Amino acid sequence: MAATWTRLAKCPTVALANGLQVPILGLGTSHQGGYSHRAVVYALRECGIRHIDTAKRYGCESDLQEAIRESGIERQELWITSKLWITDYGYQTTKQACLESCRRLGVDYLDLYLIHWPDGRSPTTSSQEIRAETWRAMEELYDEGVCRAIGVSNFLISHLEQLKEDCSIVPHVNQVEYHPFQRPQELVDYCQSQGIVFEGHCPLAKGAVFTDPTITELAKKYRRTPAQICIRWSIQNGIITIPKSTKEERVLENCQVFDFCLEQQDQDLLNHLTPTRRMIHLTYPLWNG
Repeated sequence: MAATWTRLAKCPTVALANGLQVPILGLGTSHQGGYSHRAVVYALRECGIRHIDTAKRYGCESDLQEAIRESGIERQELWITSKLWITDYGYQTTKQACLESCRRLGVDYLDLYLIHWPDGRSPTTSSQEIRAETWRAMEELYDEGVCRAIGVSNFLISHLEQLKEDCSIVPHVNQVEYHPFQRPQELVDYCQSQGIVFEGHCPLAKGAVFTDPTITELAKKYRRTPAQICIRWSIQNGIITIPKSTKEERVLENCQVFDFCLEQQDQDLLNHLTPTRRMIHLTYPLWNG
């Protein structure tokens, strides 16, 4: 375990526009079988993970409080991200929801707070107006120090362009699905041009990477697992990457990606796989203006 800890203790960080440093590798959680108390404690205590991603929607914020307490890791050593759910969009409800997430997590502040989806639901107010009102509350939470950084999730260029019209603080982060079968490069390039750090969720494409012939051949070449190949590929592209697992051995495997590099030809090979598969089903009206 000591060798694993040493490698991850040297986990690179990515600088946000406000100067904060985010570990480029984190541990994701999910409401769809994506939370395990033992796996989180193991990730923190044995693997050296210091970046945890969660959301109100996942229903595990209170569970994370217990896991963090059991791990013995000090709060200031952690980067904790949570997300605002669509039912809480709006000025006052956003501020209340953030404080409630802090309470469930047992913390005084969040390192990063994200608007979970671009579109809220209102029969009388446009999505752009809801986003603007919600973002105003996010900016105040940032100014008050309740959130050290603020951002968005699943936003397209059109949503970010609209938000520019209404905001005084550009989102620090945009978290979007990112894996070899879903690479929104135009969105990545746009975010980089605006000083928005791109963060990728679902890096293993819900398991689809395990059987792809290109990825499995690279795994044989490097004597690694398909998961390690894809996580390493994402990190080499400069993407903050947050795989999730409920199994301790998989958590460990996902962390062992800092002692090898993909050759540029192999990085390019993955960069040019046909991007045809989106794994997150769009069950919310997030792509409407």
